[in-house]
Amino acid sequence: MKDEDIRKELESWLDEHWSPDHSLVAWRSILVDAGWAATHWPTDFHGRGFTSQQAQLVQQVFANRNIVPAASSSPRGLAAETILAHGTDEQKARYLRPILTGEHAWCQLFSEPGSGSDLAGASTRAALRDGQWVINGQKVWNTSAHHADFGILLARTNFDLPKHQGLSYFLISMHQPGVEVRPLRQMNGHASFNEVFMTDAVVPAGDLLGGEGNGWAVAATTLSYERQSFRGSRRSAVNLDLPGRVYEEYAREQAIANEPYSWYPQREGRVDLVMSRARETGAIKDPAIRQEIARLLSMQQANGLTAAVAEAKRRSGSNEIVPSGSIGKLAASIIARQAAHVHTMIAGADAMAAGPDSAVDGMIAEVLLSVPAISIAGGTDEIQRNIIAERVLGMPKETRSDTGPFRDIKRNA
Repeated sequence: MKDEDIRKELESWLDEHWSPDHSLVAWRSILVDAGWAATHWPTDFHGRGFTSQQAQLVQQVFANRNIVPAASSSPRGLAAETILAHGTDEQKARYLRPILTGEHAWCQLFSEPGSGSDLAGASTRAALRDGQWVINGQKVWNTSAHHADFGILLARTNFDLPKHQGLSYFLISMHQPGVEVRPLRQMNGHASFNEVFMTDAVVPAGDLLGGEGNGWAVAATTLSYERQSFRGSRRSAVNLDLPGRVYEEYAREQAIANEPYSWYPQREGRVDLVMSRARETGAIKDPAIRQEIARLLSMQQANGLTAAVAEAKRRSGSNEIVPSGSIGKLAASIIARQAAHVHTMIAGADAMAAGPDSAVDGMIAEVLLSVPAISIAGGTDEIQRNIIAERVLGMPKETRSDTGPFRDIKRNA
């Protein structure tokens, strides 16, 4: 189907069906029924089988006309794409539609106090009893778990197998007595994350995703989408100030969904503030600072070009290995640290002060406190370097000391 034909069909359909007076769920239900909610998905599951390029064309038409889209904000999107890739037809039929309409919110239950970057070292236990899985353990750094309806959960179902082989992937209801969510306060003052305790929490047998023991392969799909998101923006392309019920409800949804991420621009280093700060303070006249600014802007430009090349190869259907997720994630971390370094050079001692009397109303101090997180979240820099070295450059793998049955491996308590 040609791009122009897609555009004409969508424009005509929107002319007939779009109204800002719809409720948010009602409008999204109309989108889902017509296949315009997730056009890159298969036709059997609410999509149209479009290519990624065609799907982007649809998104652009929505943005140009200020049309409210289907729900897809992370971690809803992570859950949806993983279920689509690995779920049974029954699981897809049950979970995908309410994700797209926004009726179900999700969270990600992967990291643990003793296994963060070493995700395969997860020790949360899942035991099959009387036809259902019983979950016991603790997760941490769980964004939006405090208002999630469901979680994507990695848990260990076999302690006698090597650690990557004994994991399974579950879809768990967060609204049950066995699940307790506790917020965590960060050093930058925000409380975006939670820790989640599961005590005899229950998962029906039908909510095991991808089969018992295949959790690592399923989790790899989730992680791939998560790492790609580090290059994306969480800002809505829709003007939320327009009149109409659907805009009002969408604005409330966006406020809830984006609140945990309000500090993420600071985590990424706020490169956008560098030039204006350098000019305002006169630091632009300092040759040493100018050199570091040039280094930062060069990194940012190179990362953008690398992302464009990876996207072009993906669109062309190339079979070449392009680890755009890991490269983009690592690049984002390096750029953020360089940006924090530059901001420190510009602000000097003022960078340590917080509050309205400090640099940019405390924004620079928040940058310095937040940037270290990007080197950890979504897999540490060391993890990304290993992935690139071993899977792309073909370098020898590291010597491992964690082989054999998981129960025999020394690990953090």
